[in-house]
Amino acid sequence: MSFPSPLAQPVHATAMTPPPAPPHRELPVPAASGGRVVLWVVAIVLGFVALGLAVYFLAFLGPIASVVSAVLALVPLAVVVAAIRIIDRWEPEPRGLVVFALLWGAVASVAVALGVGLVVSVVAPWLPETVSSVVQAPIVEEIAKGAGVLLLFVAARRAFDGPVDGVVYGALVGAGFAFTENILYFGDSLLTGGAEGAAFTFFLRGILSPFAHVMFTAATGYALGLAARSGARGGAALGRWTVGVLCAIGLHALWNGSAAMADFFVLYVTLQVPLFAAFIVGIVLLRREEARLTRARLADYAAVGWFSPAEVDMLATRGGRSRALAWARSLPGDRVSAMRRFIAEATSLAAARQRVVSGRDPRAAADERVYLERATRARQAVLAP
Repeated sequence: MSFPSPLAQPVHATAMTPPPAPPHRELPVPAASGGRVVLWVVAIVLGFVALGLAVYFLAFLGPIASVVSAVLALVPLAVVVAAIRIIDRWEPEPRGLVVFALLWGAVASVAVALGVGLVVSVVAPWLPETVSSVVQAPIVEEIAKGAGVLLLFVAARRAFDGPVDGVVYGALVGAGFAFTENILYFGDSLLTGGAEGAAFTFFLRGILSPFAHVMFTAATGYALGLAARSGARGGAALGRWTVGVLCAIGLHALWNGSAAMADFFVLYVTLQVPLFAAFIVGIVLLRREEARLTRARLADYAAVGWFSPAEVDMLATRGGRSRALAWARSLPGDRVSAMRRFIAEATSLAAARQRVVSGRDPRAAADERVYLERATRARQAVLAP
């Protein structure tokens, strides 16, 4: 007998899982999104733009300064990406989208910023540097970075489930932008101030403020994440994006203004550090909300017999997951990887169910059935004799 939805199946009297799939049957995969083709095309174009930027850096900075600056820029990038992956650990985003977000920030956003800066320098050479730093740069850069987050929201909507996803994508775009911008700053400091100048710039940008651009663009991602969670589309989603970009511009202008028009170190301690602390607290709260939704959606399945309440506690809490992995290590064979798959598939199942509940994704019901089978197959691998 077939059912229109996994949750339409009656409570099982003797078993908590569906019958095992035939051994020869391949593991089902979610249907690919048509928007991914657009992202691939854009990524190819960005590859050619990246080559142009490399030529520009070599001409502007020279090969030695370019290489040294790129190596220095990798240090804060590695730290920032590691932190973002920790934020994204509960329901990791697809690797292809992670790479695309970094690529957009490192290539497209920088190319737009450099292009607009060149035009402004030709059209309005009289414009004070302070205005360029506090007004022009925040507006141009945050719109350019925000456009990448908006593109991900539109083209990869099924992987854009809520505020945490938005923060992750926005942070990745910001991290990519900071990486390329750091190459320019480090290289220029190396050429004009030698090793001492480069070290000081590295201290300011790589040690004191590696998360600056991350926080700016994360505000845009957060706004789009709220739009995704509520199922907003079209003008409503664009309105949320605009609000997010304006917040990012404001934060960016405040940061640049503290460096250009005030005592940077005083404002850094009294304003920027508290803002960063508030950002961390906000991330923690968002992670808790994500875990709460996972528990709520998996509880829907427990109510009709697909999972036990104990399994929901295991899958939807950080402590439960840790205990599950520790238990899997005590089993014969390689059960840890199977347990990781079980946790990942169940989390994806909960996200698909949330899209069904919100009604924002007409293909979510099909994803729900796929992830349910993948989760039960992974559990069978964990419990195999």
